[in-house]
Amino acid sequence: MQHSIAFQGMRGAYSEQACREKMPGHHTVPCKTFEELFQQVEEGHVDLGMLPVENSVAGSVSDSYDLLARHRLFIIGEHYQRVRHCLLALPGCRLEEIQAVYSHPQALAQCHNYIKKHGWSKFAVYDTAGAAADLVGRNNRHEAALASALCAELYQLDILGKDIQDSRHNTTRFLLIAREASHPPVEVACKTSLLFEVRNIPAALYKCLGGFATNGINLTRLESRPLPGRHWSYQFYLDFEGHPEDAACELALEEISFFTDSLKILGCYPQAPQQTE
Repeated sequence: MQHSIAFQGMRGAYSEQACREKMPGHHTVPCKTFEELFQQVEEGHVDLGMLPVENSVAGSVSDSYDLLARHRLFIIGEHYQRVRHCLLALPGCRLEEIQAVYSHPQALAQCHNYIKKHGWSKFAVYDTAGAAADLVGRNNRHEAALASALCAELYQLDILGKDIQDSRHNTTRFLLIAREASHPPVEVACKTSLLFEVRNIPAALYKCLGGFATNGINLTRLESRPLPGRHWSYQFYLDFEGHPEDAACELALEEISFFTDSLKILGCYPQAPQQTE
């Protein structure tokens, strides 16, 4: 039986490209919103979900963190996807014909220098893959879209420029989510993700983090998000390198439990290699 994986966006989105690279052979299922993605996984309509949580240029995807807190799903993997923007045009179009370019606001901003050099007008739309699909519908030889190479394949468009983003290290980190937790063996190089709320005592966050420092555990991410319905109260997302059953990590988790009102392990999963080329 073919397994399935959901992503947010239209066909050709960078999230779908991440699905294809991380989980080749899986049937990909597009979702209009992140909420729909979580529902698809939670209700068993798909096996997995591919969730973007941060971009090296644009920063955190706050909706993803908020949904991880509200839903009972687990992180079982991670993936780093290089964002390689391409200039897409109708078949047979030449670069000299282009007068305007369409894409998501972040993609337009990430290709600012390239667009400025050519003097094109720019128009923001809801997403990169949507820009490619709309380009086909309008059938205007003077317009182009910024999107993935996958969009060129899916929508039968020509690529007039590759890797045109200003930053060569534009990367999005994705988390693979599932209904059941799946911890790797202790000897595997892995990360663990936590969600916690600190107690209302002086220096509570400092004390929560102290156990990781004293036990020599490397923290790779700390993110705060407001608690719904609680004025000026926050919950924290923390990633560290290690396995909850490792002796040092067990000590750190025991120590953090003294200074938190709630603590949940969102998942333990193998570290993914970061793409450098």
